[in-house]
Amino acid sequence: MSVSHDIVRLLPYLRRYARALTGAQATGDEYVRLCLEAILAEPERIKNAADLRVELFAVFHDAWDIVDSAIPAVEGTAEDGGLNRQLAALPSIERQVLLLIALERFSTAEAARILDLEEADVVRKLDVARQELRRQATTRVLIIEDEPVIAMDIAGIVESLGHEVVGVAGRQAEAVELARKHRPGLVLADVQLQDGDSGIVTVQEIMRSMDAPVIFVTGFPERLLTGDRVEPAFIVTKPFDPETLKVAIVQALSFSVQQAKTG
Repeated sequence: MSVSHDIVRLLPYLRRYARALTGAQATGDEYVRLCLEAILAEPERIKNAADLRVELFAVFHDAWDIVDSAIPAVEGTAEDGGLNRQLAALPSIERQVLLLIALERFSTAEAARILDLEEADVVRKLDVARQELRRQATTRVLIIEDEPVIAMDIAGIVESLGHEVVGVAGRQAEAVELARKHRPGLVLADVQLQDGDSGIVTVQEIMRSMDAPVIFVTGFPERLLTGDRVEPAFIVTKPFDPETLKVAIVQALSFSVQQAKTG
């Protein structure tokens, strides 16, 4: 019972990683489901884990590898095939390393265990991934944040990556108007805004007239990682490390570019 309780406690963070890795809630949550099925099939692996969090993420990656190897033999509807192709679309190992370390705050040794690599190899791949941060095409960014100091910090990080901040809004009406005027290529939003406005509702209204990746920056990530409803793909926890936000921005924009090429 204690192990089960601990797994439930860790699931929101596994969902966050899975969604960031795949670029979508549905795909990421499906991988989390496959991970849980693997645990049910091999419960001793988790029960005997020296570090439950590390082992949970390791099982997640093992489940991904199993599904990937089985994809050519999968038969089903066109819709099923589309889902399977999505499940197989694992980002580069460098991007996996970067997300594990920058987003989920694992050490290089822990990331090596999760990915079944040598730690020295993880360090090299992390360096390559960090170099990618400086090679991404730039875009216009809208920041929806009601705390001026935090908004300034976010703006500084966005601009350090070469992007243009087209506006900062602390209320729903202001954010919607800025989005209509500037058509941003990325939106960074808090969940709670001024005067009781909701960042989630604000983003939903903005997305009715445009399509852009969204990253929620919040002090309560668990509320957006339940898996019980439609939820964001990209979530950064406050207080955040600048590299964590940079990595989330790069990952979100990377999937946006991929979708534009295949759309």
